[in-house]
Amino acid sequence: MNIEILFEDGEALVINKPAGLPVDRPKRGGPALWDHIEQLKLGFQRPPVAVHRLDTDTSGCLILARNPKALKRFNKAFEDRLVGKTYLAVMDFEPSEQSGTIELNLAKISSAEKGWRMIAAKKGKPAISHWELLQTIGEGDRKRSLIRFRPETGRTHQLRVHALQGLGVPLLGDPVYGPVRGQNKGAPRTMLHAEAIHMTRPGKDPVSAYAPFPEDFIRAGLTAPEPPPPPIRIPVSDDG
Repeated sequence: MNIEILFEDGEALVINKPAGLPVDRPKRGGPALWDHIEQLKLGFQRPPVAVHRLDTDTSGCLILARNPKALKRFNKAFEDRLVGKTYLAVMDFEPSEQSGTIELNLAKISSAEKGWRMIAAKKGKPAISHWELLQTIGEGDRKRSLIRFRPETGRTHQLRVHALQGLGVPLLGDPVYGPVRGQNKGAPRTMLHAEAIHMTRPGKDPVSAYAPFPEDFIRAGLTAPEPPPPPIRIPVSDDG
């Protein structure tokens, strides 16, 4: 497997993470991004380090830091919410509006039966996602939509829970938040793609990248949208 590189300079790489490849090694073992780390050194002695995380199923833009100083600065940029991101999601419904904002605090719960998951909870951490409808195909009760999400916060499973509890429908193929836990619904993976990322850097050009429209989204009947403008973020403070 060759990892597509979307952006490269002396401090950062942005890769197009394949769907199904975990960023961290699973506890049960198996393939992970680290298996491709030699390929991603690109002549550097130090291996690059992932600055943030994408779910295993999620494809698209992932920033890697190429040295410890860059990693420290990039971590602070994420903490200060100076990183803008957009995601594409496939959902089997047509929203009644063209766009909107979802504000649902998120908390983690777990049980012996179902394992852990995130839920909307008043005492959870603040989570905000903006969304817009890009495309709808199909007729009647067999409609399918392509939604662009722009999260303001980066909570675990934020878009997956906001889709389900904010828009009322899970992401296509989501095995955790879909209709039947442990089984995919209509797709072999959770249909979520980290489309674009933009991180400002003092005194340097921003780290900015766009990940091409995934082939499995095309097989799902959808058409690649126009790339979004850079998803620039303005610092916003919260208690999370």
